[in-house]
Amino acid sequence: MQKITVLLADDHTIVRQGFRALLEAEPDIAVVGEAENGRQAIGQARKLQPDVVVMDIAMPLLNGLEATRQIAKEAPSTKVLILSSYSDDEYVNQLTEAGAVGYLLKQTAASDLIKAIREAKKGNAFFSPAISKRLMEHYRETLVRGVPVRKRSDILTSREAEVLQLIAEGKANKQIASELNVSIKTVEKHRQQLMNKLNIHDIAGLTRYAIAKGVIEAGVKGRQLGAGESETAQVMK
Repeated sequence: MQKITVLLADDHTIVRQGFRALLEAEPDIAVVGEAENGRQAIGQARKLQPDVVVMDIAMPLLNGLEATRQIAKEAPSTKVLILSSYSDDEYVNQLTEAGAVGYLLKQTAASDLIKAIREAKKGNAFFSPAISKRLMEHYRETLVRGVPVRKRSDILTSREAEVLQLIAEGKANKQIASELNVSIKTVEKHRQQLMNKLNIHDIAGLTRYAIAKGVIEAGVKGRQLGAGESETAQVMK
């Protein structure tokens, strides 16, 4: 029997270990790799071509949303399942638009995750019951009353979203340029574009926005900056 191959992407080692133990107890599922940030997840998906990626949203360097978007482009045969503690409708909408085939809450039953992986392998969508109910209600409302189309003027490109996350994590322009393998001038251009789109023109505001949208987790910037915060702040001004 050919097993369903799974890649686990979560920045918490203990979470990945728990999922690995759970999934490898199933006779038809094999965990073939792990990633602790979104950039690793893309690289592993490209290299291993797993059937399914189980993806967290809030991860360092590159979050689950952007990782999902890039995996959908670079490894289209791989299906991405989001497993997160965030249940906000906006997260669900953004991630399904990015190419995720399912969205489960971390507090969901273990049997739901296993079922979701099997359904994803078949090409089917799978959502936690609470999310499915809200999606159905939203769909019904759209049909009956019509819901205004979401404005797309403030939707960031993949590169702008990457720059936003790295800024919010406290990286200086030089560090961002090195991480993305682009010039400092290019970073400055993307930074200005995302500030204009979001109408946010200071680093503190961008950081608050990134936390509110689940791009980074609260407290990440403080942990990563430490003594280098003043230098980063000066570079960013």
